Amino acid sequence: MSSSIAPAEQPQVLRREFSLWSAFAFAFAFISPIVALYGIFGLALSAAGPSFWWGFLLVFAGQFLVALVFASLVSRWPLEGSIYQWSRRLLGTTYGWFAGWVYMWTLVIAMATVAIGAAGFIANIAGVTEPSGGTLAVIALVILLAGTAVNLVGRRALKIFMVGSIIAEVIGSIGLGTWLLLFHRHNSLSVLFQGGGPDVDSWTYLSGPFLMAVAFIGWSFVGFESAGSIAEEVHEPRRDLPKAVLFSLVFIAVVVAYSSLAIILAIPDLGAVADGTVTDPVYDTLTTALGAGVAKPVEVLFVIGFLASFLALQTSASRVIWAYARDGALPAAGALGRLRGQARIPVTAILVTTAIGAGLFLLSIVASDVYTLMVNFTAGGFYLAFLFPLLGFLVVLVRGAWTPARFSLGRAALPIAFVAAVWALLQFINIAWPRAAFDQRYLDWSVWIGVVVLGVIGAVLLARVRSRIVGASVIDEVEATDEQADERTVRP
Repeated sequence: MSSSIAPAEQPQVLRREFSLWSAFAFAFAFISPIVALYGIFGLALSAAGPSFWWGFLLVFAGQFLVALVFASLVSRWPLEGSIYQWSRRLLGTTYGWFAGWVYMWTLVIAMATVAIGAAGFIANIAGVTEPSGGTLAVIALVILLAGTAVNLVGRRALKIFMVGSIIAEVIGSIGLGTWLLLFHRHNSLSVLFQGGGPDVDSWTYLSGPFLMAVAFIGWSFVGFESAGSIAEEVHEPRRDLPKAVLFSLVFIAVVVAYSSLAIILAIPDLGAVADGTVTDPVYDTLTTALGAGVAKPVEVLFVIGFLASFLALQTSASRVIWAYARDGALPAAGALGRLRGQARIPVTAILVTTAIGAGLFLLSIVASDVYTLMVNFTAGGFYLAFLFPLLGFLVVLVRGAWTPARFSLGRAALPIAFVAAVWALLQFINIAWPRAAFDQRYLDWSVWIGVVVLGVIGAVLLARVRSRIVGASVIDEVEATDEQADERTVRP
C-alpha cells in the first residue's frame, strides 16, 4: 500500500462552509423525528402494546453510549466518511474498508426507502389513495432527481433546507404533540404499563413482544453519527462535531419520545389498534382529534421531514463514496474523488448515489419484495456498521494504544466502550434475528442476506483496489493542514 503521493496528485480539499448549527441540523434531519415516529410507531405498538414506549428510554441509553464513543473518535479524526475513516485508523485498512462498505450501502439503501416513503405521502396529497408500485417509484425518482439538484447546487441550499426541516419538525412533532396532550387525551398514563395482557407473564413479554418493539425503535436513533460524515466541511470540527453528535441524538430522543407519548395517550380506541382494525394509528389519531381537514397540512409536514432525511442520507452516502475514492479505495477513484465548481462539490459521487437509487426503484417495481428487503436491511445495517468502530475502539483501549483528543472520556472510556459495543451487538442480533414475520420465509433473513451478498462483492472489489489505496497518514496530513488554514481564516 502506498504511503505517499506526488504533489500533483495531492487529494483535493473540500470547502468548510458548515458551522456547529449546520452539523447539528444535518444530523437531526438524517433520521428526522417525523420519519422515525411514523416509520416505527404502528409496528412497535402492534408488537408490544402501549408499553413499547419504555423501549425509547432503553434504546436511547444504549445509543447515547455509542454517541459518546463516536464523539471521541470524531474529535480525534474529523474526516469525511466517519465510520470508514475511524475504523481504518483503529484496526487497519481491510477492517476500515469493510466498515465503510457496510455503512455506504446502508446509507444508499436507506436513502431509497425514505424516498419511497415520501412518495406515499405525496401521492395522498395529490389525491391518489392507493398508488401502485410503479406510481410510487416514479414519484420517488422525481424526489431523487430534485434532491440531487439541491445537493449539486451547493452547501448553502442544503443548509437552508435543513433549517426549514427543523422548523417543520418542531411544528409537526412538538406542536401537535402538545395540542394532543392538552386537549385530546383519551388514555391515562397507566396504559404505558399495558403490554402483553393478563395471560402473558413479564418474562415472556420482555423477551418476545418488547424485544421486537426495541428492534423497530432502533431505527429511530441512528443518524447522529452523520455529523462526522461531513467533518471536513465543518469549521473547527474537533470542537464542534462532538457536540453535534451528542446534541442531535438527545434532541431527537426527546422529540420522538414526547410525540409518541402524546399519540399513545390520544388514541381513541387502543383495542382497535391492537386487533388491526386501525392500521395507521398516527394518521387515524390526528384526523380524529383535529378533523379530516388537517390531513393534508400534516402530510405536508411529513413530506418535508422525509425530504430532509433523504437529502441528509444522500449527502452522507456521497461523502463516504468520495472519501473512499480519495483514498484510491474504489474503481474509477480519479473521477469519483474529483471536486467540481467553486463550491468544490463531489459531483460524480452524488450522481452515483442517484444512479444506484434509480436502480433500486426499478428493482422495486420488477420485484415487490425488494422494497421489503431494503427496509429490513437498513436498521440492521446501521448497527452492524456501528459495531466496526465500537469494537475497534475497544481493542485499541485494551491494548493501551489510544491517544485522547480534545473530547475525551477519560477513565470512563473503557467501561463506556465495552457496554456500547455489547449494546450494539445485542441490538444487531435482535434486529437481524429471523423471526417468522413474513409469508415468504427468506424475507425474515433479509439482514443476513444483505450481509452475505455485500460481503462477497466487497471482498472481490477490495482485492482489485487494495494495492492502490493511499496511506492513512497522507490523508491525515492533508486534513490537518486544511483545518489549520481554516482556523487562521475563521480566527484572524
